Amino acid sequence: MTQSPLEIRHLQTLVALADTGSLAKAASRVFVTQSALSHQLKALETHYGAPLFERNTKPLRFTQAGARLLTLAREVLGLAAGAEREVAQWVSGKGGQLRIAVECHTCFDWLMPAMDALREHWPDVELDLVGGFHVDPLALLESGLADFAVMHDAPAARAGIAVEHLFGYENRAILSPRHPLAKKPYLSPQDFIDETLIAYPVDEQMLDVIRHFLGPAGVRPRRRNAELTVAILQLVASGRGIAALPEWSVGSYLQRGYVIGKSLGENGLECELYAALPESLAGRAYMRDFIGNIRNWKAASL
Repeated sequence: MTQSPLEIRHLQTLVALADTGSLAKAASRVFVTQSALSHQLKALETHYGAPLFERNTKPLRFTQAGARLLTLAREVLGLAAGAEREVAQWVSGKGGQLRIAVECHTCFDWLMPAMDALREHWPDVELDLVGGFHVDPLALLESGLADFAVMHDAPAARAGIAVEHLFGYENRAILSPRHPLAKKPYLSPQDFIDETLIAYPVDEQMLDVIRHFLGPAGVRPRRRNAELTVAILQLVASGRGIAALPEWSVGSYLQRGYVIGKSLGENGLECELYAALPESLAGRAYMRDFIGNIRNWKAASL
């Protein structure tokens, strides 16, 4: 049998493809051109004699062969990350500071497990949350008041600020099972014209459903605000309006049939989360571990 061509960089590419769902975003994640990434994949497919993912699917979908290699990649990279973390702790000290600012209400479902893992792996890193939800978390980075900002969409380039793609997710319309629109296969922007949008009390440009779905169609529904996700869901279940929430924040309620979820548009509304951080911290071992914990949570839970 010929020697396997698999290298760490190939495993990183497979994980990046799974996490981002596209060749372009995966190439950016692993710091190669899209052409170079395609060449890597073609070489692997030639070696194994089988395609690793289905072409022309969005998001990208792995074949059985590709899925098996992806499982291997996650296992090996997890072991490698653990070993590198231990070495970094031995040779470079364990201390540091990580102050986190967020601009989304629903981030805590995945942020808390990532923070718990960081405390376990790096007990000497001072970890804190910058209170409240911030319209411009980048300003906190530039003023030295935060070290890590969670943001919807990729921020514009700023000197001294590094940007990391965390993960993509689907934003779904959430309705009462008894709502007249509940029988539709998906909702269009026009379905919101005479409805009340139940959302968090933030500027409308911080809401994905308005920024990427309703706004471009010129639709501005009535709004009703609620501070907590559970309060939003109670209003929806009572037939007071429609919400649009990330898939991770409503899974248990959908499973129980308390509310139902519908795609926003025929192909769904795919959104992205990014992190911004000072370039001076981007290479720190504890920071790489923290970002990896966030991506691992997405891979394991969604």
